[in-house]
Amino acid sequence: MRVVLDATPLLGRPTGVGRTVQGLLTGLAELAADTPDVPDPGLATFTWRGRDGLPAVPRGHAVGRRAPARLLHEAWARGPLPPAEWLVGRCDVLHATNFVLPPTRRAAGTVLVHDLTYLRHPEWTTPAVQRYAALVPRAVARAAFVLTPSETVADDLAEAYGLPRERVRATPLGVDPAWANTPAPSPAWLRQRGLPPRYLLFVGTREPRKGLATLLAAHAALRAEAGARGDGVPPLVLAGPAGWGDDGLPPGGSGADLVLPGYLTDADLRAVVAGAAALAFPSGYEGFGLPPLEALACGTPVVASDLPVVREVTGALARLVPAGDVDAWAQALRDVLADPGPAEPRRAWARQWTWRRTAEATLRAWRDAVAAA
Repeated sequence: MRVVLDATPLLGRPTGVGRTVQGLLTGLAELAADTPDVPDPGLATFTWRGRDGLPAVPRGHAVGRRAPARLLHEAWARGPLPPAEWLVGRCDVLHATNFVLPPTRRAAGTVLVHDLTYLRHPEWTTPAVQRYAALVPRAVARAAFVLTPSETVADDLAEAYGLPRERVRATPLGVDPAWANTPAPSPAWLRQRGLPPRYLLFVGTREPRKGLATLLAAHAALRAEAGARGDGVPPLVLAGPAGWGDDGLPPGGSGADLVLPGYLTDADLRAVVAGAAALAFPSGYEGFGLPPLEALACGTPVVASDLPVVREVTGALARLVPAGDVDAWAQALRDVLADPGPAEPRRAWARQWTWRRTAEATLRAWRDAVAAA
């Protein structure tokens, strides 16, 4: 079985979708070590930057030719040209990793739809994401199977597009074992990176749906309650790149209450998460929730918005709070700082979520897509 997948999200600094693609390839490599007939996928990059920018990956090989992404998306939103085989060569399965499934001549298609933000909350998205409103319906119609990172999104997507539920499959994401093996960093390590010895942590791109305004207001209320120095309430660290829209940050950014280290390498991010007093995940909408799951793998307490997908991903191991409720968030942060609870149940829950399991579910979809063609 020849499989080609869209590796475009691996180019540049990987964020959530890039890490998902990397995790899938890691899981396929693990499967291939002891399972016959695991495909070595071709990695296509549907962008002018092309395959030369791909990082080293645990499985897969570069294929295809360069092409301008925006022009491709505009063409695919209108009709069946150009078919993917013109760009990537012959294959049995084309796996779209980021919402957009190109038309094909003969290959069966599968598409991963990460969330429905473009549909449920278009006011929180960029013009590029808003184009999914036209592209995803075409992808869903073309695909043999539509994949999602969670059962929550699978149910929502099937309802939104009137699909038989059996055509929509959840392929839950995983956690690299390195998260569980990362110790809390030393004070010296933190000091070298401009980080305080104790801190609350947010991880992610700063964008409207992440609910940062609620978190910042709750943290400010706690610091004010504690007095001028904020005794007992650690600073808030916002790890991740700047995004778009109103992120709720006060003028001036970093200070005694707020630290912005920017984008962190994978190793540094794991250390920062492992050392946090708690991870805060105040999103108004998500398709999965990888940061809280990775925090649980480290044994770090999690306070998160009470969303259906967060309940699915974190089980009963996170403190769940109504999204947007500043007073409830302040109380939850106060409680977790006073009593973080035991770490081992959090670690045990996270150990169930593996990239091998992601790869197994995805591989079943590929094989079933070929069988149904």
